[in-house]
This record gives sequence, structure tokens and C-alpha cells, in this order.
Amino acid sequence: MSFSLFGKKKSKKSKNSEPAVSEDSAHEPAEQEADEPANSEPEMEIQPDSPDDSESETDAESLPDKKEESRRRAEDSGGFFRRLKMGLSKTRALLTTDVDDLLLGRKIDENLLEELEEKLITSDLGVETSMSIVDRIREVRGRIQTGEDLKALIREEILREMDEENQGQTQESFMGFSPKVILVTGVNGVGKTTTIGKMAALYTRQGKKVILAAGDTFRAAACEQLAMWAERSGATLIRHKENSDPASVAYDALDAAIARKADIVLVDTAGRLHNKVNLMEELKKIRRTLDKRMPGAPHETLLVLDATTGQNALKQAEIFHEAVGLTGLVLTKLDGTARGGIVVSIQKQMGLPIRYIGVGEAMEDLQPFDAKAFLEAMF
Repeated sequence: MSFSLFGKKKSKKSKNSEPAVSEDSAHEPAEQEADEPANSEPEMEIQPDSPDDSESETDAESLPDKKEESRRRAEDSGGFFRRLKMGLSKTRALLTTDVDDLLLGRKIDENLLEELEEKLITSDLGVETSMSIVDRIREVRGRIQTGEDLKALIREEILREMDEENQGQTQESFMGFSPKVILVTGVNGVGKTTTIGKMAALYTRQGKKVILAAGDTFRAAACEQLAMWAERSGATLIRHKENSDPASVAYDALDAAIARKADIVLVDTAGRLHNKVNLMEELKKIRRTLDKRMPGAPHETLLVLDATTGQNALKQAEIFHEAVGLTGLVLTKLDGTARGGIVVSIQKQMGLPIRYIGVGEAMEDLQPFDAKAFLEAMF
């Protein structure tokens, strides 16, 4: 049963401008140091070239591999939807079962609508979104006969509530940038380095040549973790000595990417509390350094958020966006929470696209965000 939708929500615009930067921050070195690579030679781990880099490979030889790759991607897509449903099982149990039970032998009256609104808010859809959904249900409740009817309406309303302008921007474009530079940020413990590794694996499966910049130079384990992901994904790793200037690492990684004609540069950064001014200034310096080596870089600034933190993730997003001008978000650990609705709440309130979502530990459990598939898995 389909429902007509009324009205259109006004899209929110992302903040693209970067705030003024204090140049006398005690935390960062002098600005001219960022204009050139560090004095020390960076340690570069280079993986063997993949078969498609070979100039001798003919089109006839590569055709079977392309067919196999297409088949495998189709299987991965279906497999990810199954994993997505499994990962969102806690959220679905809260919403789907309760929605079915709400209608069991009952009319859609004000008491039922109040209970439904409470369930939606509990899943972290947000108060505004939840109230809007319930208002729409109130308008058409005479046409709702079953729990499936109600869930279909909720899905359609959530899609309407999510920022329509950004729904078409969830798939990244690689046109116009060579290489494309992606700066990845986040607070401690959100799974940032692991997310970068999974992104690298995703891009290399697409045939992209990827370089990883080990910009978390203050945590030795982070460099080792990124080295492991570089080996697993077939990416190249650029790293400096421990406690080196992160901006210099980013510069050298981009320099190497340009020389090697790489497609993607993924820049890891130290986990930082969003309320630590000196660390946020360091992040701004990395951005300035990349822009000096390649005007316009970074082309993406992504914030990794832990979905289990609920509304606190929204606060983090607001502060990071204000400081460095985010272009997108990555939601991880959706398999560990019954508050999967936080995806909807953040995307709507921030006006920023969700680029990727993670629903497990496996490499394939990070995938580009698809709003329709997400809602089908959630309800």
C-alpha cells in the first residue's frame, strides 16, 4: 500500500567555509615548515603493482577478470544487505516488533500515536523527525490497516525528512581530481583507523590506486595498524618517525601520490577530543598544508562517528564541522546499538551526506550509504 506525501522539506546547506585560524598557536610549528616535506626521509611501504597496472595485459585477457569482478560485486552487494539487516537487528527489534504489536487489535488513536512517537524517539530518530512522522500518520490513519502499511508510511516519511539535497550526494565522485585527497577525522575510539583501512580496501577493489598517510604520529599502534591495512588492501603507506609533524606526513603522501599517479590519498589523523583547541588547530594546519601542495585539497573531509554514542555524535559533528568544514560523515558500530535512527537524525540536522556506514568488524562491513536500503533493513 502506497501513500502520497505532502509538502516538501527545506534542505539545509552545508558549511563550506573554514573559520579564521590563529597563526600563533603554541601547538603547531611555524607555518613555513608545512611548505615542504620533513627533513627526514619518509619510510614508504610499497605494495607490488596489481595486474591491471601491467602495460602488457591485453583487453582479451582482462575481459574474464572483469566479468568475475562484476559477479563478485553483485554477490557482495546482496551479502552486505543481509549483513546490514543483521547489524541493525537491535534497532529493528525496537521498531518493527513494537510497531506490529502496537496495531494488534487496536485502532490508531491518540494513545497509540503517543506510544509510537516514544518508540521512534528512543531509536534516536530525533524529536523533530519523530513528531513529524506521527503528524503525517495522524493525517492518513484511516488508510492504515496493518503493521506493514504503517511501516511503509514511516519509511517514506523518513526519506522525506532526510535532507533531500544530500540524498543524491552519498556516492562519491572521482571526476576532476587526480589524486582525490580525503582527510579523515574523529575523536578517540570511534574506529577511525580501521575505517580508513576498510575504505582503502573498498577503493582498491574498484581498481583505484590508493596511498595511505599515517598522520596519527603520536600513537605508534596507529601506524602499525595502518601498515597492516595497507598490506591487506594493496595500498601504499607513507609514514614518518613517531611524533613527527602530521602535516609533513600528509604533504609527503600527497607528493608521492602525484608522482605515482595514484587515484586516492587517505589521510589518517590523531584521534582528538572535539573540545581541545590546540588539536583542532593542528587539523586546520594539515588542511592548509595539503592545499599548498595541491590547491583545493583535501577534496573530502570526513568525520567518523560511533553510532553507539547516540546524540553525543551529533554534538561532535557540529563542532568538527564548525572548525574544519566537513563534507561528509561515516557512521560506525551500527551493529552495537538499538539507536540506528541516529543516522537519520544526524543527516537531517547537519545537512551533510552520510558517505559510509559500518555494521561489523569484517572488511566488507563498511559500504557506501544507501538511504533506501538502510530503511528497508531497519524496518
